[in-house]
Amino acid sequence: MGHLSAMFKLARSLSMKKSKNFCGDGDNGGGGGREAAKAMEKEAKKNELILRSSGCVNVAGSNNLASLFSKRGEKGVNQDCFIVWEEFGCQEDMTFCGIFDGHGPWGHFVAKKVRESLPSHLLCNWQEALAAAESSSVDYLLDEIDLGSDKKLQRFNMWKHCYLKTCAAVDQELEQHRRIDSFHSGTTALTIVRQASEMGFHTFDKTLS
Repeated sequence: MGHLSAMFKLARSLSMKKSKNFCGDGDNGGGGGREAAKAMEKEAKKNELILRSSGCVNVAGSNNLASLFSKRGEKGVNQDCFIVWEEFGCQEDMTFCGIFDGHGPWGHFVAKKVRESLPSHLLCNWQEALAAAESSSVDYLLDEIDLGSDKKLQRFNMWKHCYLKTCAAVDQELEQHRRIDSFHSGTTALTIVRQASEMGFHTFDKTLS
């Protein structure tokens, strides 16, 4: 467990509310972690660490450079959107990237909604996973993370668990959204989290019915 201490320091440094509904809806008595993730996102926007339109983002003092470009085709409205978030989760060596390909009559709205929701949900679930692993009090996480396994495998299992929870939460949000018809429209999302020299990716598909 000692080799995860660097990640656990982040969990200790964050002012996280102890709640079973840590990443839930703030209106239902929980969601303290989601609010913290949203605050991080707001601060990242202020510091120009998030790119959501064609252009480049290059953090001062960093060797990373991200460039994005999108152009509308001849079929009508552009249903594609994207995001790059440097220093994801206040980690200097972490970057989140996402491409969202909408389809169906409301595909552009679904794609933008997923782009807005997925990063903060993922960040919240990641913080929760770090705190749970540190306390060793959550059985579901211990099932995912073998304390005697390889360090990279542990990180992979942690991110896998976070992504599965995130996709389920975003899917539920879309189904409950009153202004978006996510039954006849959808989006495919390809997202990547890069930390130092390691990289993991996940695909989320809200399929066209």
